[in-house]
Amino acid sequence: MNRIAAASAALLATTALAQAGGIERNAFTTAILFEQGTYVELGYTLSTPDVSGDAVAGIGGAPSGEVAPSFGFATLSYANQINERLTFSLVVDAPVGADVSYATGTGYPFEGSEAELRSHQITAAARYELTDRVSVFGGLRAVRVHGEAYVTAPGFSYILDDAESDTGYGYMVGAAYEIPDIALRVALTYFSEVDVDFTSREALTPFDDVPPAVLAAAAVPSNFGITLPDSVLLEAQSGVAEGTLVFGSIRWVDWSEFTITPNFYPDGAGGVGGDLAFYRGDTITYTLGAARVLNENWTVLGSVLYEEGNGGFVGNLGPTDGRTALSIGARYTQGAVSISGGLQYSWIGDAQTAFGPFQPVASFTDNDALSASIRVGYRF
Repeated sequence: MNRIAAASAALLATTALAQAGGIERNAFTTAILFEQGTYVELGYTLSTPDVSGDAVAGIGGAPSGEVAPSFGFATLSYANQINERLTFSLVVDAPVGADVSYATGTGYPFEGSEAELRSHQITAAARYELTDRVSVFGGLRAVRVHGEAYVTAPGFSYILDDAESDTGYGYMVGAAYEIPDIALRVALTYFSEVDVDFTSREALTPFDDVPPAVLAAAAVPSNFGITLPDSVLLEAQSGVAEGTLVFGSIRWVDWSEFTITPNFYPDGAGGVGGDLAFYRGDTITYTLGAARVLNENWTVLGSVLYEEGNGGFVGNLGPTDGRTALSIGARYTQGAVSISGGLQYSWIGDAQTAFGPFQPVASFTDNDALSASIRVGYRF
């Protein structure tokens, strides 16, 4: 059972792919803290969303075209079992991100607009075994975020140029209960919010279709902050037969408190200080799956994910709400080397966008995404 528990933990990380709630890209799991010995793993995830919609009839009804470009990110994980009771881990990943690009020539109100958000995070954590069944763990997180946006619509053009954040710090803390003989593990983890402050440049004009280069030349320094929300993660797994394990998780994220609100972005009512990105509710994500050891080299996994939509309105730079996903994965182990791969297909929830008092602006329906991930691990 210990062998399948280790294999399933790695596979679960492999198939926990992109397109999570809000602007989340890589949902952190505690699996690395339960690795035995010394283990290092390098991973890469690629996602290709297909997201499009139509403006409401009252503002022309034009199609948006494809608005979500493909994106990818890398992860690096390290675990060192210092002694029989203490394990240290270090994870480098990309916790949040966003990509949106509205094509020109469509007649859509925000045609030509585009935005990008990137992040880098380092999490250092340790787990201490109080008994052979009970352990506690905790760690510190350091996050940096970079973003830029160009938004043009009837009546204005806006640019957020080279917004670079300082390093924000947060923490994680949790506890786990295990019965090793049957690979049972239940872990509950709290992740704190993280505040970051941006140093940026902004410009706003009352004319549409002003080229980004012209706006960037006129941009002035502007500083603002955002808060990455706190979250709670409940993970569980158990062996149900020799070589077979079931697992699941419930994850809550406080996205209702999250906004990106630069100083000069229009509020839709003739003022500034509007929300460049916002979400109307929290997200709760459910995952359920099973893993099966086929032989000494191969382990396979399948899982289903459900994240209920919040309804209401979302921002035009993130026009999705909820999702349902199916994942499959496999892991090949030969000696100290393991290679894990996974595919995930997501049905993205329908969403209506808003801009200040203009509600709705557009409706986005029948969207999906395909994600793939590969991880290569080495055990010392």
